[in-house]
Amino acid sequence: MNILLTGGAGFIGSHTARALLRRGDAVTIIDEFNDYYAPRVKRHNIEQTRAVGPCTVHEGDIRDLAFLRTVLQGAPFDAVCHLAARAGVRPSIAQPFLYEQVNVLGTLHLLQLAVEHKIPQFVYASSSSVYGNLPTAPFREDMQLDQPISPYAATKKACELLAHTYHHLYGMRCIGLRFFTVYGPAGRPDMAPFIFTRNMLEGRPIQQFGDGSSLRDYTYIDDIVAGILAALDCACACEIFNLGNCRPIRLDAFIQHIADAVGVTPIIERQPMQPGDVQMTCADTAKAQALLGFKAAVPFELGIRQFVAWYRAHADLYR
Repeated sequence: MNILLTGGAGFIGSHTARALLRRGDAVTIIDEFNDYYAPRVKRHNIEQTRAVGPCTVHEGDIRDLAFLRTVLQGAPFDAVCHLAARAGVRPSIAQPFLYEQVNVLGTLHLLQLAVEHKIPQFVYASSSSVYGNLPTAPFREDMQLDQPISPYAATKKACELLAHTYHHLYGMRCIGLRFFTVYGPAGRPDMAPFIFTRNMLEGRPIQQFGDGSSLRDYTYIDDIVAGILAALDCACACEIFNLGNCRPIRLDAFIQHIADAVGVTPIIERQPMQPGDVQMTCADTAKAQALLGFKAAVPFELGIRQFVAWYRAHADLYR
């Protein structure tokens, strides 16, 4: 397959690019290399990808329709794998207009160009954030979701609605993937596994938001990539799938698992829950198992040890 991959220099995107290359697909990457975190990290990711196989990289913004048109003129793509986005709940509260422009307008650009260029498959990243603060778990894809609690979550739900609209109008196969708290090597530096690991290794305190009872369904990057590849291979017409580990971890247990992997006693500063944060995420992946053959294989205890080992070897890249 010839794949157009947006966000291919980021965490999930770079792992996806390498997996696609390993199985023989052609990969064209679009990435803005913005400063949400250090661009040198994303350029390092691209170097790691090119070590696996040749790929084409276009540096540009998915809000720039003229730029996107030049990229799509170059080749007949079999699928769009749209992973580019402004991520993070808390930053979206501070910058809601940026999140709307990148996540919603950028996705609309790509959907429209996929129609114009007759690209039959459109796989895109959504988020567990769309579930908001639901009181019951696990979360199923058929739950009514009309109460997002952050601009980020609202933009992701808007993208799901746009994808459904384009499938309805043009028959394009559109598959949305609701990722549940992805972690692993080369993970985003703004996320808790990274921040807590770094601070513990450097002997600095960590901030625990809330009383430690909040739950997150942490999903290892290799499992997420397997789900993305299965979605690209799927002939589903228009579906949304949860990709999660189905084993939520309490925040206090999460902290202790990292401390055990690092080999320290954590210094904890307790803080109130933050606006936009949810109390719990927990994926029901029965649908993904049935239609994609997806089942998370990496338990958190193993995945976090692998992440800590990776960070020890790459800490200088983030200083």
